[in-house]
Amino acid sequence: MNLPEVIQDLVKAQNNFDSSAFADCFSETAIVFDEGKNYTSKTAIKNWIEKSSKEYNTAIKPLEFEGDAEKGNLKAEVSGTFPGSPVILTYNLTFKGKHIESLKIN
Repeated sequence: MNLPEVIQDLVKAQNNFDSSAFADCFSETAIVFDEGKNYTSKTAIKNWIEKSSKEYNTAIKPLEFEGDAEKGNLKAEVSGTFPGSPVILTYNLTFKGKHIESLKIN
């Protein structure tokens, strides 16, 4: 599968539980929407993923990617210590340069 470098970095950071590296995948003005909440700014994104990773031990296994330099959809198996694990989720992304500008997890 041909994943953009920023998606490869995001998956690696998540699977290594590295919230700083995860947040570095995002632009300064990025927004994440997950479980009915918005997280804006790299600091908010770092805090969100750090808390989520500690609580659920979440790991991502990419299954499919469709997209271009502006936007994309990543289908991934997400596993962890949450009820129903593993699940297949879709990550709807927009990009700004080499960073993620927005992420909506469905």
